[in-house]
Amino acid sequence: MRALILFLLWSTADVLGADTAMGWKAGVSKVKITPDQPMWLSGYATRDHPSEATRTDLWAKALALEAGDGQRVVLVTLDLVGIDRETSQAVCQTARERLKLRRDQIVLNVSHTHTGPVLGRNLETMYFLAPDEWAKVQRYTAELKTKIFAAMTEALEQLKPAKLSWASGHETFGVNRRNNPEAKVPDLRTTGSLKGPVDYDVPVLRVADAQEKLLAVVFGYACHATVLSDYQWSGDYPGFAQMAVEKNHPSAVALFVQGCGADINPLPRRTPELAMAYGEQLAAEVDRVLGGVQNPIAPRLITSYREIALPFDKAPAREDLEKNLQSTNRYLAAHAKKFQRELSEGRALPVTYPYPIAAWQLGDALTLVTLGGEVVVDYSLRLKSELGPKIWVAGYSHDVMAYIPSLRVWNEGGYEGATAMIYYGLPTRWAPSVEELIIAEIKRQVSEVRPK
Repeated sequence: MRALILFLLWSTADVLGADTAMGWKAGVSKVKITPDQPMWLSGYATRDHPSEATRTDLWAKALALEAGDGQRVVLVTLDLVGIDRETSQAVCQTARERLKLRRDQIVLNVSHTHTGPVLGRNLETMYFLAPDEWAKVQRYTAELKTKIFAAMTEALEQLKPAKLSWASGHETFGVNRRNNPEAKVPDLRTTGSLKGPVDYDVPVLRVADAQEKLLAVVFGYACHATVLSDYQWSGDYPGFAQMAVEKNHPSAVALFVQGCGADINPLPRRTPELAMAYGEQLAAEVDRVLGGVQNPIAPRLITSYREIALPFDKAPAREDLEKNLQSTNRYLAAHAKKFQRELSEGRALPVTYPYPIAAWQLGDALTLVTLGGEVVVDYSLRLKSELGPKIWVAGYSHDVMAYIPSLRVWNEGGYEGATAMIYYGLPTRWAPSVEELIIAEIKRQVSEVRPK
């Protein structure tokens, strides 16, 4: 009988949502992170000179949440192509020391815009920059850490009573790029012949104050931010989507969370008009979701974060590296040079990577799973199938060290399954076991944070 009473109390709390006596608190902030001088843009190896102008500003945005028992989290979204482990760890260590936030209370997520700056050591063997350009990268990275911390601090300082709810929408401009030739996509779309897995969900978290005024809108989509490839700073379609949401809701800060879209592209693409159009389409769907039926979230918060030793496949032999040093492919040669240097200095090539995985449970209405790296779409589709619809799965979180293939993509090979590791400066492709190792750890964490 006691268990039944507790279950009824738990269920009733979620129906009441944030109207309970011990409700949520929320705070939100945004800090501009657009570089203040021309520097190299990230995401494409073919660029040959620094930035020329700003199309839209880039932002670091922070949403702080506090549950009824005082448990806190901070979600940070960044208009960047990626964030390296060293930078991520530095930010989280500062937050631990000065804001008393544990690692499991912090999520950093990047939109993966390909018109943002080179940062830290992310994609380190993709670039061949002059010393003065590397100096700009180092200075920008140091300033970025300070700005992220400032956004987190301000969000926590702004905490006030709030109500949380969520629902999910649907948007279709993302296309599986491994299965559909870009030039043929318009015809394939017209005839309903697009192939390959996609995740069209648009999860939306609504954060309002006690008077129902919107404070923040968090929304996601699983699709590369690669509409634009020019020399102007911009947040690509996620940036335009956030701008549109904030224009429609002036009291709110819009935060975009990139999903598991590593093998998904916005197609067709290549023009500013298309980037704006996709952003406005996504914002319109967010507005539709906000105007519909939402699932209230009770003010309870449980968090988890762990790193697993994700194994690499067989490391390249010294003779393979020496051969690749002579390659006419300068990226392959730079990759070989990096690891030959490590071997010559007496260091063994790494056999695993400390891969970050986190789970946040909000009430019993929503489980947010955040994964490091460029995660392919198979992961979100599988997790929603196996763990139910009350789950939001995001890639590009914590640090972006490489593509994370499913076994299907690993077996198929290609860029996402193997060769992108050259540009990320990792010794070789992942072992074929990575999908099952990651899924098993996600399920462990979800079982820990979800109400029993």
